[in-house]
Amino acid sequence: MTSPIRRLLAGRTAAALATALIPTTLTLAVVSTGSAADIGIVLASELLPMLLLLPVAGVVADRHPARRVVLAADLVRAAAQAATGLLLLAGPVRIDWLAALAAVTGAGVAFGTPSARTLVAAVVPAQDRLRVNSRLAVAGGLAQIAGPAAAGGMMLALGAGWSSLLTAALFAASALTLGGLRPAVPAASAAPAAAPAGAPAAAPAGRAGFAAELRGGWAEARRHPWFLANVLAHGVWHLAAGLLLTLGPLIAVESLGGAGSWVVIAQAGTAGMLAGVWASGRLPIRRPLYGVAVGAAAQALPLAALALRLPLAVTAAAYCTAMFGLGVLSPLWETELQRRIPLEALGRVGSLDTLISFAARPLGLAVAAPLAGVTGTAAPLLAAAVLSAAANLGVLLLPDIRRQPVEQEPAPALR
Repeated sequence: MTSPIRRLLAGRTAAALATALIPTTLTLAVVSTGSAADIGIVLASELLPMLLLLPVAGVVADRHPARRVVLAADLVRAAAQAATGLLLLAGPVRIDWLAALAAVTGAGVAFGTPSARTLVAAVVPAQDRLRVNSRLAVAGGLAQIAGPAAAGGMMLALGAGWSSLLTAALFAASALTLGGLRPAVPAASAAPAAAPAGAPAAAPAGRAGFAAELRGGWAEARRHPWFLANVLAHGVWHLAAGLLLTLGPLIAVESLGGAGSWVVIAQAGTAGMLAGVWASGRLPIRRPLYGVAVGAAAQALPLAALALRLPLAVTAAAYCTAMFGLGVLSPLWETELQRRIPLEALGRVGSLDTLISFAARPLGLAVAAPLAGVTGTAAPLLAAAVLSAAANLGVLLLPDIRRQPVEQEPAPALR
């Protein structure tokens, strides 16, 4: 493994852990002196800039060198978290200040996400991308486990302010690590997937105005029916995940043995996800998009199990299987985006994928309780199970997914 790839893994691991620390830190800091409404305000203040700025961030990712955009985004997040830490250490919690700093953090996330994907495509040779994406997914999964525990421990031992300062240090470490990356492979042009006959290619970045480049990103996305179909299917997946995460604990408490049963189910899911990302680079999957579709469709299993009040062991196994599918599909999907989408449009096209994912899950969380109040908990979960399976398996009907073979192209130079 080359030195740039090691630095990439180290930097993205530090950023993943820092990102995982933030929600628990903010929640514990606000709940100690505020209210549930205050928690919602602070967390929403981070989410809304992410959603609004992602299309802009996609254009920026295609216009400017990826390592510089990631460097700037990490430094912005480091500064926001350092200010949050000092604010929490200084005295009583100020919700308005925390919300403003959370918004700055959200903006940093928005600009860093598309460029991080482009950075992987720029640094890692094509034949190594699945392996590297798998390791990044493992690091992200472990961070999701370690982050809340670390934030809670620091909150109890030292206070939430120190947790935010640790988060700032991790973002700064990511910035220093990734900002110094240099080309690891010879310069070469990424070979984009063949466009449909007569379809216009997206204009090269930097040759048109901002609005024209934004439209060019949408035009490039439309050239790839496999991408649009998968993005919509993944949106259904995240919407269903919001329903599951809201109604699942209620069903577990009422029908499966109490709060401890949901802990068992959640831990089974975590184990499944980690096993999936570990296995994603080792399974003999010849057509990655088939693996993506099947992995996403597996979410129907726990949705149906919870709706039907199946025994705890069956429900935990179903959730473990679904999260294993998620673990497998995540690196496969990232690798296929980096392989099939031209590098000069990857930021804009990829930002659409991220936007749908970021927006759909909160929508599922928001509508779960009202739906359950009208229809009961079983109907929304069963409907979500059918829709999730149908949407994700339905993409396999597209001709360009069935006929396009897996092939490797030269890796581009680091931008």
